[in-house]
Amino acid sequence: MAPRVVSMEADGGSRGNPGPAGYGAVVRDPETGEVLAERSESLGTATNNVAEYQGLIAGLTAAAELGATEVDVRMDSKLVVEQMCGRWQIKHPGLRPLAAQAAALVGRFSAVRFSWIPREQNRHADALANAAMDAAAGRPSATAAPGRPATTAASGQPPTTSAAPIIGSDPATAPASWEPRPTFTATRLILVRHGETAYTEQRRYSGRGDVPLSERGRAQARATGARVAELAPTVAAVLSSPLSRCTATAASIAEALGGDVPVRTEDDLIECDFGQWEGRTFAEVRQEWPGEMDAWLASPRIAPPGGESFTQVAERAHRVISGLLTAYPGETVVVVSHVSPIKLMLRDALAAGDGFLHRLFLDAAGISVLDMWPDGGVAVRTVNDTAHLATLD
Repeated sequence: MAPRVVSMEADGGSRGNPGPAGYGAVVRDPETGEVLAERSESLGTATNNVAEYQGLIAGLTAAAELGATEVDVRMDSKLVVEQMCGRWQIKHPGLRPLAAQAAALVGRFSAVRFSWIPREQNRHADALANAAMDAAAGRPSATAAPGRPATTAASGQPPTTSAAPIIGSDPATAPASWEPRPTFTATRLILVRHGETAYTEQRRYSGRGDVPLSERGRAQARATGARVAELAPTVAAVLSSPLSRCTATAASIAEALGGDVPVRTEDDLIECDFGQWEGRTFAEVRQEWPGEMDAWLASPRIAPPGGESFTQVAERAHRVISGLLTAYPGETVVVVSHVSPIKLMLRDALAAGDGFLHRLFLDAAGISVLDMWPDGGVAVRTVNDTAHLATLD
């Protein structure tokens, strides 16, 4: 019978950084501590971080081969743990493809949990890694791994790229029911993407740069304000990203609501930081950073060079929603933001996979509506409504 949950310890290193490198990984039964699989391999010349990622990949591959559905990953590499949880950026270009491969493996499981452990608690994997490093250096191993002899295995890459829930990602969960819920007990979120800018029309990455609304974008904002006033005559709050393309859109909405509700800016609603891709066209990025773009498209945990991952944006979006549910129970709130935060809110509300992020299109000034209940229930009422913009075309 295949184990449902396994624990996996992994390590890697090099003698010289870069130097003769190798990794080790061990998969255990978490209840008995029994070793279910071991992996180790010499990598030739590589860095410590590359070897650590290769150890993670080998361990996850072994867990998948055992038929496990959940994995508790334990590593003494703070860098790998924090990057896989999306809390640290992956700045080195050589690590991004490895992180994407590891993220793809994560997608084979229903859940993967990462935790950092001190080196003394990772002795088995460390011994396997040291034996592999000795072999890479061409000398007999001076370290013996506890347990049975290690086997070697090359890491494989699975076909799927959807990510499983990882501790720290807080995916949306909700009670399953066909029963209609009373809307007056829900907090209604009206999610609005800002109006068009020059970058929108030119199909450029527009993240933290403060690009203003174009003339058409201002017209879209006015039309959106009128539509929001129809949807929600009474609004408790209007929240906006601090960037001017959002605050201008939010101001038009507040004016259409009668001017009684002030616009409050919220830093966590700002767009994803696209780093070196900011202001570039999609075609330019594909030409200049093909490998980085492939890695970014494969995993929400990968950030553009010098930028921010979607996992990090999701953490910000989750903080916003949690705060609104606490502050405005049973009320309606307008949230004016950007493509990435709104997509991530919708992904979690629909309990969708990460592929949703690249399949959903959100128009400038499009409106989406969510109802959220105190017990975690969610109803997605509208996605990307643009009927109010028809007269502008």
